[in-house]
Amino acid sequence: MMDESEALRESVQHPAAIWCYSQADQGVYQLDHREPPADLPFRWLHLNMADQRSLRWLDTQSGAPARLLAVMHGREGAPRFEMVGDALAFTIHDFERDFAVNTTNRVGALHVMMRPGLLVTGRIRPLRGADLVRAQLEQGPDIQDATQALSLLLDTHIEGLAGLVADLGTQLLEAETELMEHDHMPDSRELMGARRLSAQLHRMTVGLRATMQRMEREPRLPDSICAMARNLLPRLIDMDTDIVAAQHHLRQLRDELDLQAAQRTNENVYLLSVLTALMMPATLVTGFFGMNTGGLPFAQGQSGTVLATLVALLAGALTWWLLRVMGLVRRK
Repeated sequence: MMDESEALRESVQHPAAIWCYSQADQGVYQLDHREPPADLPFRWLHLNMADQRSLRWLDTQSGAPARLLAVMHGREGAPRFEMVGDALAFTIHDFERDFAVNTTNRVGALHVMMRPGLLVTGRIRPLRGADLVRAQLEQGPDIQDATQALSLLLDTHIEGLAGLVADLGTQLLEAETELMEHDHMPDSRELMGARRLSAQLHRMTVGLRATMQRMEREPRLPDSICAMARNLLPRLIDMDTDIVAAQHHLRQLRDELDLQAAQRTNENVYLLSVLTALMMPATLVTGFFGMNTGGLPFAQGQSGTVLATLVALLAGALTWWLLRVMGLVRRK
């Protein structure tokens, strides 16, 4: 019983790690869910921030100042960047994922804290980019310090967003091709989803670019981190340009759809107007012969109905001829 209590107390002291990466002096790396020893030259811990054990570990054992802890404890909000001494913390946004779906339309926050020898990342719900980072780590890259780990994290995150931007552009091009060449109307729900995705990608890119700009201009950061941020900025600018182009393409596609819808409506209204004009004389004739008053033409004899029908048809034909003469009937 005492052993179980001690094991429970020991587990409470460790964070709720999703995975941990550590690098020893001899270059041998380890990737699992166990917390690496604190005396290793470099550790990377990816934590579940919804677990109180992770929050307790950050407060007591991470060695982060209070301002950086405030960034790590923050919920999904605007991107933040803080630096105290030789440690920094910031927040970036990414798409959440489910067990059955790799990417959802929900946006979550990835909290990052870095100090010499330690990189801590944390999220409340599973994120798409974190899985991509782990896949990169499983390939065995040579990461010896926190700067290289941060570079891998940001590079993988940007590559993931760039893939979504490329998929969005391909989706819009295919929808435009189907509309222009095959007259196939795209699903309005798909276009609404594309518009929402483009807005989310734009906000993510703008927030990450602002963070990289602050890193580039921060004089207290090492030159290696400033150079990394400087190298990532052109990629973010190009990606944001592609997103804005996709949004413009989406607006043009919506304008084309609205134009075609208005044209179909005008054609339907025109057809109804012509039919109404053709039926009005015939309706007048039938109304005249249906008054049941004395002295009506064709009231006597066996052919009155046939003659009245011919008068109605002639009135419709005369109306059609007048519309053609007046140019009110389109000629295909």
